[in-house]
Amino acid sequence: MNIILTGATGTLGSKVLHTLFETKYNEIKNVYLLVRKKGQSTPKERVLNMLESEYAPQFVKDNLDTINSKVKVINADHILEPESFLDTNEQYYFIHSAGYVNLSVDPANKDEIFEENFHFTKSIFKAYKGYLKKFVYISTAFSIGDLGGIIGDDYIEIEGGAYRNFYEASKHASEKFLTQASKENNIPLQILRPSVLGGNAIDNPSFFISKYMVFYLFAKFFYNTPSSDHIRITANADSGLNIIPTDYVAKVIVKVFNTDVKQLNIVHSKATNITSGISKILDTVGFKTYNVTQDIITKSVGFDSKLEQFYYETIGVHLNPYLTSKPYEWDTSVLESILPIPKYDLEQYLTNTVEFAKLKNFRNQKW
Repeated sequence: MNIILTGATGTLGSKVLHTLFETKYNEIKNVYLLVRKKGQSTPKERVLNMLESEYAPQFVKDNLDTINSKVKVINADHILEPESFLDTNEQYYFIHSAGYVNLSVDPANKDEIFEENFHFTKSIFKAYKGYLKKFVYISTAFSIGDLGGIIGDDYIEIEGGAYRNFYEASKHASEKFLTQASKENNIPLQILRPSVLGGNAIDNPSFFISKYMVFYLFAKFFYNTPSSDHIRITANADSGLNIIPTDYVAKVIVKVFNTDVKQLNIVHSKATNITSGISKILDTVGFKTYNVTQDIITKSVGFDSKLEQFYYETIGVHLNPYLTSKPYEWDTSVLESILPIPKYDLEQYLTNTVEFAKLKNFRNQKW
């Protein structure tokens, strides 16, 4: 089995790589990792740092030499030149995990977001189509937009809701392009859609995640503020926050990527209520001077404090569309038949993940 993986140094991609070797070690011939240089670190150095990290699974540590012999690191500068490193006599599973997660709603950022997610995906598919056994696209469960209600796995044949940002729109556009292109080229396609990624719920160390985003940024904002100003946080009391552990997502991806599953949302069967979730996060970081409201807070309405203004002009711009979303839940019947979702108390998990992030001072891993 030959696999090509993008995003191998990212939050989900790194866990997918670890899980591939943990569960399909004997089946894997080569894994090609398309990795960018970062600062002074070469792509190879970044991959070695990730594989040798204290957070790598014990199996990876115990078999590092053999794993390194199976890993082929390709500088992402050559990502659209597969003929320079692939064998035309082989076929490859391509797992496209890399993505540009930017929740901006500023029209000035639209072109950049679409370039990184939509146009780049198109270019990759076109460049590799002659080598593909299957193309696996890691999208997002939110690519359907603010739909509300019960959401199934098929995002292609139904009309979605209003996109909350250009990130969602770019991912859904990519899904639609790949669906058409895969049919035209007779290449199997699989679309997998995680919701918000959280820390480990199965693997050690518990609650670990390599990069702190989304609800972690919310926690970090209030953890680091020196202000005790009061703030009103707008949220839809009937909505929820769907968080799925990264280790569970990686296990599902590895379990299904070579099956005939075509679309699958990798999400929790239950969401954490927005109001109680916000309270758990803020209690955990020790921020007390707030209240949750359904009132829409804007500059024209007026801000009650400098902290409130700063929140709504920074992370609030990106997070507010999710905190005010329509009530929804996903149908996880197919997902549960593949790999049961871990059982745990949602609010306690949220508390524990934020506690872990506090211990690490919300510092991302530098892979």
